[in-house]
Amino acid sequence: MKLDRYDIRILQILQHHGRITKSQLAEQINLSVSPCWERVKKLEQAGIIEGYGARLNLKAFQKQTMVLVEVSLKQHNAQAFQRFENLVANTPQVSECYATGGGVDYIAKFQCSDIDQYQRCIDKWLDSNVGIERYYTYIVTKEVKQAPNIKLNNTSVINAY
Repeated sequence: MKLDRYDIRILQILQHHGRITKSQLAEQINLSVSPCWERVKKLEQAGIIEGYGARLNLKAFQKQTMVLVEVSLKQHNAQAFQRFENLVANTPQVSECYATGGGVDYIAKFQCSDIDQYQRCIDKWLDSNVGIERYYTYIVTKEVKQAPNIKLNNTSVINAY
């Protein structure tokens, strides 16, 4: 799907204002409501817009301790990776996890009530025999930047699709 300036502007606006009305969105991109909404539906159908949601401040509910963990596995085959990824999927305290190239196999982000809860999780991982060779724990002391939205560059996005 080729994206034009209207599509890119729609994406930019929806990233920051997902609850905007159809008419407000159309007005901001200088299109009438029907063609604007057809573009939104096409972006959804193409999988470019995956969904809409609210960003929650978990600290408003309870104290949160964020922990980043680098994990290296003993074995590097499909079964070992799948076992570890299944473990991650079944650990509710892990909010994000990335398979990486380079020095470590995975980087996981834990959201825990405290360090003790994190330690219980990592102990359970180690006891599960999924083949963790080593792990490094980094306690987050301050969030410097959190940007869930990607700044769209008109030229690179248009050329990418």
